[in-house]
Amino acid sequence: MKWTGPLEKIDDFRYRIPSGYRDEMSVDGIIYSNAEMISDISMGDAPEQVANVAALPGILKASMAMPDIHWGYGFPIGGVAAVSAEDGVISPGGVGFDINCGVRLVRTDLTADEVGPRLRELVDAMFENVPSGLGSKGRVRLSRNEIERVATDGAAWAVENGYGWDDDLERLEEEGRMDGVDPVVVSEKAYSRGASQVGSLGAGNHFLEIQRVDEVFEPAVAKAYGIDDPGQVVVMIHTGSRGFGHQICTDNLRDMERLFRKDGDSFYSPEFDMRIYDRQLVAAPFGSRVSERYIGGMKAAANFAWANRQMIVHWVRASFEDVMGRSAEDMGMEIVYDVAHNIAKPEVHEVDGKSTDVWVHRKGATRAFGPGRPEVTARYRDHGQPVIIPGDMGTASYVLAGTGDAMSETFGSTCHGAGRVLSRSAAVRRFDPRAIKEELRAKGVYLKAATPKVVAEESPNAYKDVTSVVDTAHGAGISRKVAKMTPMGVVKG
Repeated sequence: MKWTGPLEKIDDFRYRIPSGYRDEMSVDGIIYSNAEMISDISMGDAPEQVANVAALPGILKASMAMPDIHWGYGFPIGGVAAVSAEDGVISPGGVGFDINCGVRLVRTDLTADEVGPRLRELVDAMFENVPSGLGSKGRVRLSRNEIERVATDGAAWAVENGYGWDDDLERLEEEGRMDGVDPVVVSEKAYSRGASQVGSLGAGNHFLEIQRVDEVFEPAVAKAYGIDDPGQVVVMIHTGSRGFGHQICTDNLRDMERLFRKDGDSFYSPEFDMRIYDRQLVAAPFGSRVSERYIGGMKAAANFAWANRQMIVHWVRASFEDVMGRSAEDMGMEIVYDVAHNIAKPEVHEVDGKSTDVWVHRKGATRAFGPGRPEVTARYRDHGQPVIIPGDMGTASYVLAGTGDAMSETFGSTCHGAGRVLSRSAAVRRFDPRAIKEELRAKGVYLKAATPKVVAEESPNAYKDVTSVVDTAHGAGISRKVAKMTPMGVVKG
């Protein structure tokens, strides 16, 4: 459905949906975009979701959408909303079903010239060592007690059990673990799904990718991040909490939906005396039973995802060791950083000149904390948090740095990827998997995929131009370009 509401241009990188568009909006909607992308955004109805979010109780400053905005469940993908911890609400639609879907980047001391002759072997080894595909099962089947430990301890559980190095944890957002998990709030069905899937990639847009550093924009910052010069090889990992997180989201949505009833053009909860304008935006006030239950489950799923990516890093390192005949330590295979881009977090931000406790929903958006924030590991604190932005398998990915402008404007948030322009079903109808593989091969990219269908779904033509997305975030000042990487070899689930 084409957007027919107001969209006011603020500057070359920002557009406004004024709060007067609908009486129930308490703040403006702000979409970060350039002129070319905003015309495509206006052809869909994602801006209506931005307006719906602007009516959530307790929302502060604005309902925001990053340049990779597209239609999502409740919130648009690319949506950011900070709500008051005192009188706001938590909404599962502001996090999504794949809780803590995120990206991890591993640097190496290897060059593209060294890796090139062994590229096919490396990709095949990663495909073999890291289970992938729809419904894929992990290599390790955990007991009920162990999967509960994964949910409470996160990446620390993985490292303690031999899946990584001790200093890996300081290079992860939240050090790979959120406190405050109550194991009792997680359903047995979620535990059952998680026990068989931890340590697996999954399907859809999840991937492993061997990349070549193509361009460095800020050499001093790149050096601090462990990114040296063009030609360096890095490995990117993109996956989340698998069926464990999906089940937690499903369980809690069901609980919250029971508390709302249709009332004209809105949905009303007598228990909370609260009204929402999209059923997919069901929410609960902080301190309520259902909000506490959801938050505890969300944190468990986030921890699962960090453990999941940690186990995958272990097997990526092992794959390189097997093929290159050297130890991972000798090849310098250190984690650069790990970012979550489907999560809600309690944070402190300045609002109207005052330090304010807020909860920030980031749905298809990445934390981009600027220099000096204590949440950023000391090794990067002077430069701002590394922000990892995957593109599509035929173009490029980026490393950005968080900025002070992001802190003051977007609650320390920026884009998370290229953003889809075609649905998965539309991409399957339109694109031939064999032709895609040939096009990638012509570019020097070796693709190993679980099924032909996922190749069509993940066609580069199904995505926005990631460079345009990143240039918009950079131009708006909500993150800075540090380095650009191009794909060499790709594993798709």
